[in-house]
Amino acid sequence: MSFDTLLVANRGEIARRVIRSAQGMGIRCVAVYVESDADAPFVRDADEAVRLPTSYLDAPAILEAARATGAGAVHPGYGFLSENAEFAAQVGSAGMAWVGPSPEAIEQMGDKIAAKALAEKAQVPTLPGSEDPGAADQVGYPLLVKAAAGGGGKGMRVVESPEALDEALAAARREALGGFGDDRVFLERYVSRARHIEIQILGDAHGEVVHLGERECSIQRRHQKIIEESPSPRVDASLREAMGEAALRLARELGYQSAGTVEFLLDDESGEFFFLEVNTRLQVEHPVTELVTGIDLVREQLRIAAGEPLGYEQKEIHFDGAAVEARLYAEDPANGFLPAIGTLAAFAPAETPEVRWDSGVVAGSVIGTDFDPMLAKVIAHAPTRREAAGRLALALARTHLGGVVTNRDFLVATLRRAEFLAGDTTTDFIDRVKPARSLDPGEEERVRLAQLAALWVQGINRRDAQVLANTPSGWRNARLPEQKLVLDHGDESITVLYRSLRDGSFQFTEGGGRTGARVHAWNEEGIDAEIGGRRVRARVTRSGDQLIVHGPQGDLCFVEQPRFVLPGSEEAAGGFVAQMPGKVIELRVAVGDRVSSGDTVLVLEAMKMEHPMRALEDGVVTEVRVDEGEQVEAGTLLLVVEPAEQE
Repeated sequence: MSFDTLLVANRGEIARRVIRSAQGMGIRCVAVYVESDADAPFVRDADEAVRLPTSYLDAPAILEAARATGAGAVHPGYGFLSENAEFAAQVGSAGMAWVGPSPEAIEQMGDKIAAKALAEKAQVPTLPGSEDPGAADQVGYPLLVKAAAGGGGKGMRVVESPEALDEALAAARREALGGFGDDRVFLERYVSRARHIEIQILGDAHGEVVHLGERECSIQRRHQKIIEESPSPRVDASLREAMGEAALRLARELGYQSAGTVEFLLDDESGEFFFLEVNTRLQVEHPVTELVTGIDLVREQLRIAAGEPLGYEQKEIHFDGAAVEARLYAEDPANGFLPAIGTLAAFAPAETPEVRWDSGVVAGSVIGTDFDPMLAKVIAHAPTRREAAGRLALALARTHLGGVVTNRDFLVATLRRAEFLAGDTTTDFIDRVKPARSLDPGEEERVRLAQLAALWVQGINRRDAQVLANTPSGWRNARLPEQKLVLDHGDESITVLYRSLRDGSFQFTEGGGRTGARVHAWNEEGIDAEIGGRRVRARVTRSGDQLIVHGPQGDLCFVEQPRFVLPGSEEAAGGFVAQMPGKVIELRVAVGDRVSSGDTVLVLEAMKMEHPMRALEDGVVTEVRVDEGEQVEAGTLLLVVEPAEQE
């Protein structure tokens, strides 16, 4: 089946990624979008776009959009309807090509229990486990509770002891039901010192199936990947061959067509590997495979969907160098990696070093709670793994980014850790190595960036001056007085005192001394200035009362302190505050209840994940301000626990 028009049934960076390859093949692209995405970049990238009346899960509306625009094929991207066997069948029944595996393969692999049974039939090693929660003692602790349907870390809980099993089962079932419409779960042995290894496969309609080597995706939080690479530093040639052959046996058993991923858990100590699941779609981390093999996976998907043969055999696939990918998220690593929302005031990817940016946002994009908070995938390719990691870290650090809290600084810290560079990247990496979760440039650097911000602001003031616009900043006909700018950075307040000198230079007063400064270049986007003999070029973005200043180590966000401060509201001591918009799905306490340190008092659901809130100390509940089922905004005071009186 050939086609010249493709409908992309997805959004954000993956929609842009698919459109880029399809248009490169001369295929016209149609996007679909919901109202909140009307101004999104992927809509502008497409040749035509159709607004959906409800959501990206509205299969009838998407099929109607495909018919109306003459689409001959539908590419589902990942997430949403990408692993929906019924939707895949409907696309085929409508006479259009489905860019993915058969509905039968999707259905069989979408059920992790059925997938595990097929893997055993194909003689692929599997982890000990059980569908019976009562068999937990036979499986052994620690164990993993996993949703039978879906993925992405949802419906998954690590259980260390029998006492924690019931709560983990209940939470996993709720999360699985909410995320996938299926509350079935099963138990599986948990390997603490493990690596997450996946094998990329490609199969055509003519019986040819190949693998494109492995990716390691062990750096995870909440069982969700954030750094991926190919090849794995742990996998040698013999292990690669064994895992590749296991993946191909399963693919042949399935009669697999299109791109897919067979995921394995590798015991870091023994070298044993075990089947986890098959993802019957394109993976978020597919670019690392593309960069080391030179094979465009989206192009191959489209060729296979059109009925073309792969045209190459396993022995013809070669690997070049190393690639590392980082997922840039709007989330707060210092606050348990909770998703963040807001307007992306600054977003200017570094021009050098050269890396690949797969992004669905631009400066000014609004990051809300409706969709996954990933902003971009950033991928570096180099002759060696160490060089690829260094290039990626530098590109992230040199990117001007602000307005929304992100994990950028955490990613940079992780990529530069000696343990990461040595390949010590098991799934417990974050808890074990503890990379810095935020940027801490030190007091001297914070003051320097605040001074750069002050010089940039005085330039803005000169530009906008209505009277005496051409006179020096702070000019008087007597001795020029000091000017003052107070900037808040977190809990710290920095007072910048400076004076404009008659020769056009500046002088800062700090710690009883004076430091000379000179502005070499200034524009609305930044400043090039020398302070105390050290010259720095800084990007600066102003958003309301925020100044986002990008220096040599990354971005710092300052808040300009108003001249007159309005009284603020008092925060309740012992208050539990919602860190993001969400829904109260379980309220376990009432006014007057006594709680112990570690007790779960409330469970908040946000972005289809459950976030239990636990007491930090023994106390008594004195206020409950929400009800179960209530939708709350970020910053809402939920309840108050006062410390227990000492007897």
